[in-house]
Amino acid sequence: QVQLVESGGGLVQPGGSLRLSCVASVGTFSSNAVGWFRQAPGKEREFVSAISRGGGMTEYADPVKGRFTVSRDNAKNTVYLQMNSLKPEDTALYYCARYATGLIPRSPPDYWGQGTQVTVSS
Repeated sequence: QVQLVESGGGLVQPGGSLRLSCVASVGTFSSNAVGWFRQAPGKEREFVSAISRGGGMTEYADPVKGRFTVSRDNAKNTVYLQMNSLKPEDTALYYCARYATGLIPRSPPDYWGQGTQVTVSS
């Protein structure tokens, strides 16, 4: 059993920054790839970013490339999502999720957190 807990969300003005954290409060994901997803009101959940188990491979959705950076500290059992130059369209509930493999797969994750709200508004 793995439990993931996200934190770091909040209200920020356009152009601002936030850093989200994802901790495995139960279990571990040091051997697993981890992804970030988001869901805006009235929209389907979408992929944002992912990082391989060692951090050597990362992926980003086109809307966030160049603005978001995913990283991890396996000693702290934590994955981060640094979000810069935030836009109102980034407003969503952000989830972290653990993949079953160490590399970033095409299949969906097997464990999900509860999400942290990010609101970008002036």
